[in-house]
Amino acid sequence: MKSLIPVQEKKKKKKKKKNNLKNNMQKIFYFLGTITALILLHSCSVKKFIPEDKLLYTGADLELSSEDEIEDRKSLKAELENLITPEPNSRILGSRIGLYFHYKAQKENPGFINRFMNKRLGEEPVYLSDADPFQTEDLLKNRLENRGYFYSRVGHSVNENPENKTASITYKAILPQNPYILADYAMDSDSLMVYQAIEETLPETLLKEGEPFNLSMMKAERERIDAALKNRGYYNFSSNFLIFEADTNQYDRKKFDLFLRVKNEVPEAGLKPYRIKEVNIYPNYSLGSDSLAQDTIRYNDRNYIQDEIFFKPEKLDPFVLLEEGDLYNPEKSGKTSRRITSIGTYQFVNIRYDEIDSLATDSLGYLEANIFLSPMNKRAIRAELQAITKSNNFAGPHLALTYTNRNLFHGGEILNLSGKVGYEQQLSGGDNIGKRSIILGVDADVVFPRMLFPIIEINSNWFEYSIPKTKIGAGFEYLNRSELFSLFSVNGSFGYLWKANRFITHELNPFSVDYSQLSKTTPEFDKILKENPFLKSSFEQQFIAGLTYSFLYSEMIDALDEHQFFVNANLDLAGNLLDLLSKGEAPKKFLGMEFAQYAKIDTDLRYHFNFAPEQTLATRIFAGIGIPYGNSDVMPYSRQFYAGGPYSIRAFPIRSLGPGRYTIEGEEEIPYYDRTGNLRLEANVEYRFPIYQFLKGAVFADAGNVWNTKRRNLPPEDQLTEQQKRLIETGTFGSSFIDEFAIGVGPGLRIDIQSFVIRFDLGFPVHTPWYEKGERWQFRFDDPQFNFAIGYPF
Repeated sequence: MKSLIPVQEKKKKKKKKKNNLKNNMQKIFYFLGTITALILLHSCSVKKFIPEDKLLYTGADLELSSEDEIEDRKSLKAELENLITPEPNSRILGSRIGLYFHYKAQKENPGFINRFMNKRLGEEPVYLSDADPFQTEDLLKNRLENRGYFYSRVGHSVNENPENKTASITYKAILPQNPYILADYAMDSDSLMVYQAIEETLPETLLKEGEPFNLSMMKAERERIDAALKNRGYYNFSSNFLIFEADTNQYDRKKFDLFLRVKNEVPEAGLKPYRIKEVNIYPNYSLGSDSLAQDTIRYNDRNYIQDEIFFKPEKLDPFVLLEEGDLYNPEKSGKTSRRITSIGTYQFVNIRYDEIDSLATDSLGYLEANIFLSPMNKRAIRAELQAITKSNNFAGPHLALTYTNRNLFHGGEILNLSGKVGYEQQLSGGDNIGKRSIILGVDADVVFPRMLFPIIEINSNWFEYSIPKTKIGAGFEYLNRSELFSLFSVNGSFGYLWKANRFITHELNPFSVDYSQLSKTTPEFDKILKENPFLKSSFEQQFIAGLTYSFLYSEMIDALDEHQFFVNANLDLAGNLLDLLSKGEAPKKFLGMEFAQYAKIDTDLRYHFNFAPEQTLATRIFAGIGIPYGNSDVMPYSRQFYAGGPYSIRAFPIRSLGPGRYTIEGEEEIPYYDRTGNLRLEANVEYRFPIYQFLKGAVFADAGNVWNTKRRNLPPEDQLTEQQKRLIETGTFGSSFIDEFAIGVGPGLRIDIQSFVIRFDLGFPVHTPWYEKGERWQFRFDDPQFNFAIGYPF
């Protein structure tokens, strides 16, 4: 029953509730801060636990000096510092918490808390006696010689502080004026076939004339040559068969010539290439199975050995790159293994080569390639009880049941059938209307590990890295939003997914359709739609059919790289084909349904600078725009942008921003379904750093907003309400958009356990766009926004 409480009384209750939440959050952070301060205070007193005959080791410094400028000094120093051991006890804000709890746990009656904290955080003490500076001197000197600095001198001094019971070590390395420089690099001549093969690889050498002597680079050059020879068929070759010889006699200054040759007494098998004589594939292999009792099918010059048809040879054959008559090539083996694994049917892929001695000659050997494929369980049923948190601040329990068949038609096809039921409650924002929902859904999809119905002839070289997959999906969902509406929606899609290489992924859906029907609306929701015809229009055109494309480039897979880039670009075109098939004036209908027509594009750009161990400067820029045209005056509601929340601008609640500087006069908040736009700009920066083991910290700054572009087919001005006029005036993108950015800053904590991240962020608004000019820049530290989320925001 609709509440009869006066509007002002409702506002007071809402404001009181918001203030209570804010005060509770502040109390939590004050409590955590107090506990942290107490721990740090107590942990400063580890000195009293250090034995009288011991000094706590606090680390080492390294000083490099030379009469000449040291080339690449920073890199050389970092390389040398990595050799210095041991690592001192870790510190947090200047205090050794781990060491403190270790000492406390050694007491006769340490208590439960000290034992628990020692188990989780404790560290064994590192004393000066644990360091061996003379051994470290030898390591440093050896590494300097490996870098061409022969005749370097390395010494050390111990810095003791008896008062604090601590000690550190300073290492000093005096380098000669210049390292030895490579003048010429060549291969010795010989009649062996392997020498010619090595000569062919030298244009890609890692050793460059004019570079300093570098033993590590020489080892890498041997590995490079070994890999290149393996790909030319030299199955038994090893990098240990190669040896470098240096000659300094021809030069007065510090230069040397480098010669490469094959060692004497190398086995004959290591000096000749090998060809593949047979390719045997076991599509349903299990340990201990007898291949002689199984049937062999000869297909495309390969042997498929299985007791019954588990995987059809003609379906599996495109994934295999090994061919009879080819030279041995481990790169092809790796690609074959990766391609077969990508099917999703097999748990293990093992490629084994066996030498065929009876066919070998002095100049050529032969191999038998055996591909053993161990399948996963074909069928699986999984039930999940999930705790769901969504980007619109809805959260609640979900029950999902999924059935999977991993080899539906004996060609690697994967069928997924899933059903779900859930209840959700919005955690904050607005009054109680529409804050509860019930969800029922059914989804089905089939993934084929090949391209179905290609429009044009496909060149196999296009998909050398992996074979595209075809995905056909359909789904149904029922959503009941309390005191607002019920929504039925169905969707279907047909498309392709493939990886161009380890960094790039493409997804193309030439057919994608979504249809939603709004029903059982309440008077409250009808009133909302009546007051906002733009919102009403966005709910009307819920038949969306078109094409989508996604491009993903990610270097985040190389977690140790200093510089990492990420690009995710999406294109969504809807209604164009239906517009051609439909007749009449706008709004046109297809099969009796009014359809949406628009173009939408967005790009997410990220750059991570990992400048120190576990320290990252992460940045992101997001830009997106959707343009309705033809049959549509407004973007469908489900395709509009929104801003704010744990994955966006964290100092503001979900969907609380925009469009532009729009606000409702006299209202403190706007319902979440009003805060959308068809243009979004956002920028984020975050500094991430370690605190202790799995506990990480961050400080961040976010800026952005959503806007509307100029509306089409607006009603006459005299027919617009004041609210609608204000929305057009303040919510439309214009030249002053920068002044309409919402900006927030704040700190964060992350619990990062083996890449599973639980994230807490506390954001403070510093620029609020809907305030009057002159009042927008306010550091509102009394109005924090607490965010809880899973995973990093970007």
